[in-house]
Amino acid sequence: MKHTTAPRRHAASLAAALFALLATPSAMAQYKVVAPDGSVSYTDRPPIASNARIVNLGRPGAAVVPADIGLPADLRTIAQRHPVTLYTSADCAPCDAGRRLLQLRGVPYAEKRVTTDDDAAALERLVGGRTVPSLTIGAQPLRGLSDTDWAAYLDAAGYPRDSKLPRGWQAAEATPLVERAAPRAQAPAPAPARPAEPPAPAPGGMRF
Repeated sequence: MKHTTAPRRHAASLAAALFALLATPSAMAQYKVVAPDGSVSYTDRPPIASNARIVNLGRPGAAVVPADIGLPADLRTIAQRHPVTLYTSADCAPCDAGRRLLQLRGVPYAEKRVTTDDDAAALERLVGGRTVPSLTIGAQPLRGLSDTDWAAYLDAAGYPRDSKLPRGWQAAEATPLVERAAPRAQAPAPAPARPAEPPAPAPGGMRF
């Protein structure tokens, strides 16, 4: 796993990638909607409904996005069409810089932490490498921190350049990229068997 800042790409390739991002239909995204009563439905776009839980099924390790996250309507629409996920690790100065960039611009994002080999392998499948920080904007991966590239792709996705986040808004706490299996509960140890009662000695005999 590497902490790095990516070099500036050629303008032509950046323009082509931006075009691909804008041309990608939102119908390519798939979402699982879990209603408060436990019923499950699937859609190509997360509905705007309170108390529902929306799971982005488009790629492994994608963020879980609540339907109502207290954002202005226009920003909420952009965040649902092109959700932003930041991939970080502990003790990573470039990760801190990438996080500040998103916060200063007012981009709502989810953060996934890369700590294990499974996390690193999942990150490689997502962005094509094991570099942190990395970013996904909708289906577009960005490997390594580049202020210029990140800003350009956020512009292309429609995120405003000046923050429109409500006062006091904070990103959710970082979660592991690969969901951890809950530890299995250990069965209680069986009670020790009671020793058998020794046979009574024969009359007039001795037991050793």
